[in-house]
Formats: sequence, structure tokens, C-alpha cells
Amino acid sequence: MNKDLKNRYFLLRHGKNIHQTEKKGILYNWPDDTPPCELIEEGIKEVQKAGENLKDKNIDVIFCSDIFRTRQTAGLVSEIIGLEKDKIIYDERLRDINWGIFAGKNEKQAWDFYNYELIKKINLAPPQGENWIECQKRMILVLKEIEAKYENKNILIVSHGDPLWLLEGYLRGLDPKELIINNTRQVLKTGEIRII
Repeated sequence: MNKDLKNRYFLLRHGKNIHQTEKKGILYNWPDDTPPCELIEEGIKEVQKAGENLKDKNIDVIFCSDIFRTRQTAGLVSEIIGLEKDKIIYDERLRDINWGIFAGKNEKQAWDFYNYELIKKINLAPPQGENWIECQKRMILVLKEIEAKYENKNILIVSHGDPLWLLEGYLRGLDPKELIINNTRQVLKTGEIRII
């Protein structure tokens, strides 16, 4: 780890929902589907398992994307680990990446825009959306604010696949280009925890 952190971090991706099953290959709407995308039964079980794995980690506070599937995830985990609801802080900067005009559409259309070259998504944003650098910057801002406010705390960050991958890359001293070149596009699975 290249960063000197004052706190210990646990990264958790929200549980499984219909975008990993019947809507697989369809990008999320921005900022969420209408009605909001919620966890399916399998996703609830994933989150419950994550909560059990976090029980002995003495989580002090949860920072969470304000989108329903992540709010649901953080709520279930907080119940399992016995953390009061007022210890969950929601932040829109922890939202999933904004696919702009491709939101709600087949991901093939979005990747056609990039000619299936991951490297292009680093700096090229889809119309009305954001690129990986922009997404990483907002995640870093949240982290820096947490580091400025807290010390010696166990902090859970509940977010989405790409944002957590980009944050983890930053914490490991890698920018998105290095992450791709080094073939480290290891996005957390739904309900997966990574400890930093």
C-alpha cells in the first residue's frame, strides 16, 4: 500500500440485483433505475454474509453511496454488526459511474463508443457522463475528507464496482491507466469485501 492512511478501510460492493441477473448487460440508469433498483434475494444473502464477516471488525462508521441498492446494503450490514443507523453517512460522490447517454441501455452500445478499448474510458467520457479519471477523483475526495476527520477508525465504504476499483487502485498507488496496463481490472463482486 503506497498511501499512509490514518484509518483502516473495508470496501464493500452492494449486493446482487436484477442488473446481474435478468437485466445483465443493461447499464444502470443515472443515478438509479425508476423504480430504484433493489437487492434480490441472493443479493440480500450476500450482504448478510458480508455483515457476518464484518461482525468482529469493530466498524466505527459506514460511508455509503446514496443510491437505494447501496443504502439497502449498508442498512443490512449495520443491523448485523450492531452499528447505529446514525453512523451511516450517505454521499452522492460514492455513486456508480455515470454512463451518460448510455444509461439504461445495452452495455454493448457503450463499449461500441469506446471501440471496446478499456484504455479510452480513462479520459473519454460518454456524452452527459463521466470517465474513469473523473469518477476516481470524486472517490479520492471522499477518502481525503474521511482521513482529515477521523483517525484510528475502522471505516466501511459501501459503493459500486467501478468506483471501488478506482479507489482501491488509488490506494495502491495506481492510476486507471496503470490499472489497465497491469491487467488489474479486478472489480469487486457483488457483496464482496476488500480490506485496505
